[in-house]
Parts: sequence; structure tokens; C-alpha cells
Amino acid sequence: MSRVGMQPIELPKDVSVEIDAGNAVTVKGPKGTLVRNLHADMIIERDDGRVTVQRPSEEKQHKALHGLTRTLIANMVEGVSQGFEKRLELRGVGYRAEVRDNELVLQVGLSHPVSFVPPEGVELEVDTSVGRTADNMPVTIIIVRGIDKEQVGQAAAEIRRVRKVEPFKGKGIRYQGEYVRRKAGKAGKIGTGVLGR
Repeated sequence: MSRVGMQPIELPKDVSVEIDAGNAVTVKGPKGTLVRNLHADMIIERDDGRVTVQRPSEEKQHKALHGLTRTLIANMVEGVSQGFEKRLELRGVGYRAEVRDNELVLQVGLSHPVSFVPPEGVELEVDTSVGRTADNMPVTIIIVRGIDKEQVGQAAAEIRRVRKVEPFKGKGIRYQGEYVRRKAGKAGKIGTGVLGR
């Protein structure tokens, strides 16, 4: 049995779930409303402040859908009650980020500023009060917030793609806490020649 799929989803007091025919699930909470069409074969039931998911058979496809369906509903419940957040670090001398009219403008060493317009339901914030790294490189935090986990993750990935971290000085955009493997720069070949030859 799917260990994830068998776990019931506890609903907070301020969250309501409606399940229509064909497994169209609507989740409403203090932060907003999410609607998703889930696979029609899954058996989704709501009673006594919790939602449970069961599979109709032991077929391979139903086994695969069992845990997935439960996780998608759990993410919707968490999104409308608490929301999701991704943090990115912008590192580099002269690298800057600011939000203008809900549009993120990045200056990351390219010949022009790069603008990123988030999808509807995703909010952006820039925090420049972090300071500097150990090697005196300024750090700016870009915060991506929303109620849809997939949208937040996709927006963060697109921002990170604007300027991926280079391995020599560590400049670029990375997820907060992401480990970047550093490379040593090229060493100079001093004193390798022999005089008179």
C-alpha cells in the first residue's frame, strides 16, 4: 500500500473542500481558492474534518496515482491556509534586484536589465538587508510567495535561470541554502621555463 496515499489529510478549521463529480476538487481558505481536476479513478472522500484518498484496484497506474493524488490535495490545503515561499540569493558585485509594479527587474552583469513578470497569484519581494558573504560579496534575497506550490516553484526556477551561479566566484542566482561546488581558478605558470633553452 502507498504509505503517503493512506494518510488522511487533516483540514484546518478555516479551510473547506468540495469534491464534484469527476473529481474536480475545490479548496477554499483564508489565502484564496484553488481548483484542480484530479484523476477520475481515484476515490476521494471528505468527512469529519479530513479528506481521504483510496484507489480502486492494485493496478500499477492506480498505485502510482494514489500517493500523487493525496499529495496534490495536501498541497492545496497547505497553500490556501499557510501559502508557499521560495527564497533566492542574488550574489555579485553590482548585481541588483528590485520590484517595480509587481515586476522583478534584475541587473546581473548582462548588457541590459532583465524583467520578470510573475504569473497571477505569485508575489515577489526583495530584501537587501542581508549583508555580505565571507568574501565580501553583496547578497540580495528575492522572495517568491503564492498559494500554488507549482506556480511558486516554477517562478523561482525561471528567475534562477536568468543568471545561473558560475563556479569560480559563486556569482549569480541560487536557491537559499543551495550548495554550489566551487572550482579553483587557473594557476599561473611562473618559473616553469629554464633560462638558456
